[in-house]
Formats: sequence, structure tokens, C-alpha cells
Amino acid sequence: MASITSSGLLHPSSAPSKEEDRRGRVIFDPFLLQKETNVPKEFLWPQSERPDCLEEVQAPVVDLKGFLQGDESSTRRAAEIIRQACLAHGFFQVINHGIDPSLCRDAMRNADELFKLPLETKLKIQRQRGSFWGYTGAHADRFSSKLPWKETLSFGYDNVGSKNGVVSYFVSSLGKDFEPTGWVYERYFGAMKELSLRIIDLLAISLGVDREYFREYFEDGESVSRCNYYPSCQVPEVVLGTGPHNDPNGLTLLLQDQVGGLEVFTDGKWQALNPQPDALVINIGDTFMVCILFYFTKKRGTLNIG
Repeated sequence: MASITSSGLLHPSSAPSKEEDRRGRVIFDPFLLQKETNVPKEFLWPQSERPDCLEEVQAPVVDLKGFLQGDESSTRRAAEIIRQACLAHGFFQVINHGIDPSLCRDAMRNADELFKLPLETKLKIQRQRGSFWGYTGAHADRFSSKLPWKETLSFGYDNVGSKNGVVSYFVSSLGKDFEPTGWVYERYFGAMKELSLRIIDLLAISLGVDREYFREYFEDGESVSRCNYYPSCQVPEVVLGTGPHNDPNGLTLLLQDQVGGLEVFTDGKWQALNPQPDALVINIGDTFMVCILFYFTKKRGTLNIG
């Protein structure tokens, strides 16, 4: 992730013309690309990095109900499961996490509607240099090869900073009609932030330190929330939705649909982490790994044909 001045992404080679922005960069249009059988070279990944037949990683499912209710026995059991997962690869899934299922559904539905907007509308909230807020197609504004087959919409959430910042962002960027969408994400991100702090408490317990030991490092920090959309691909075996990477943050909470595609690099190979209904995937990021002296892990995302 080194380039910020990428020339951008080419349209499919069969397209009669190339749409460019005012700075001369070519714009990623998923509505065209998902119909292409001739994948542009900017998306091609080396054979050695392409998806293969995968084993399923053993990422335990942790029931948080007892912990959230203050049950000591359930808390100890959950903490031990998480400890073993962190020692193995840093991934686990949580159920009964306390986030309203209807809020999760609303977040997914609104993301789907946002990514279905016309390209010219999405470009109104295109991410600007130096900011992590906004829309980007395939990160073509930063890179020129091995591009991920995805669209991304990112926001910041600071529970001690500006009030209703996500709502204000949607209204100022896209208009009053998008205020309800802003409120969905304001509530969703707030719930995720609170859950992340509870999981950090549980991680502290798993290490045998005071349950609030790590809160002072993370409680006042800013969170980044990112919606990813992976358009269907006619030749999914030659592309990746997300390239191999480490999460540099403290903790990642992932809400995903039931399509699958997430992979974890552990035991010297890529393994699939298949979604569980109503579960969130938790990844211990590099920052927290430093805090607890665990080794870090990599992950990537594959594509499914649609």
C-alpha cells in the first residue's frame, strides 16, 4: 500500500470508450466489469496468489450471552476459548453479542443500496487524499496493479468527538434524502464500538489481567467503519476481492453475508473462514497483538461468480 498517485483502473478492453474524471484518471465501473469475461490486466493476480481448494480454519464460535449478563462461569469459559484462538491465529466468531439483528440487517441493506447508486452519485463522496472517509472503487486512486475487485465506503466514528458525524457526512455529501441512512450507520457504529470495548475487556480477562486494563488505550480512540461490496466476476479464479494484508488496528469486527470468501493465513497456508448465521467475525489486529505479545496473522478475500 504505497502508491497514492495511481493512474487508476481501465474499463474492460471491449468497452467502446473510457470514462475519466477531471484529473484524467479512469474510473472503476462495476456495472460494466461484472459482465466482462476478459478481465483487465490491472485486476490479475499471480497464479501463486490465486484461490485454491481450501481447508476450513478452526475459528471457534464464542457465545457472549453469559459474559454480557455478568455470569462468571460463562465469562471464564469464553475467555479461555478466545485465548486459544489468539494463540492459534487471532480469529474467532461471536454470537449473542447484543447487537440488534434488525440493526445489522439495516446496515447491510443500506450498504447494498448505496453501492447500487449511479457511479456519478458515488463519486460525489469519493475519498480524498489524506482522508479515510468516502467511496473508492478498487482502490484505483492509490494503486495500478493487482487491484482488489471491490468497492469500499468508509467512515470514521468518534464517540467523544463530533456528535452525529456520520449523519452530517451523508447529508452534506448526498443530501437530506440520505439522512435516514446516516442514522442507521450512526447507531450501528456506536453499537459496534461498545461491543469492541466489551471484547477488549474479555481479552484482558483471558490474559489474567484486570478486565479494564486495556480500555484506557482504546476507549477514546477513533474507529474506522468500512462497507465493502464485491461485484460478481465472470472469471473469479483470476482475481481477489481483497489482497493479502494485516489489520494494523487493535480489533476488527466483521459483519458479513452468507456468501463467504474470507480466508486466513495460518499454519503456512490459506484457509477458509466460513460465515456463521448471526455471528460476527473478530480479528485481533496488529496493534493489540503488540499489546498482548501474540503473533499476527494475514487475511484476504476471494470472489464468487454471480
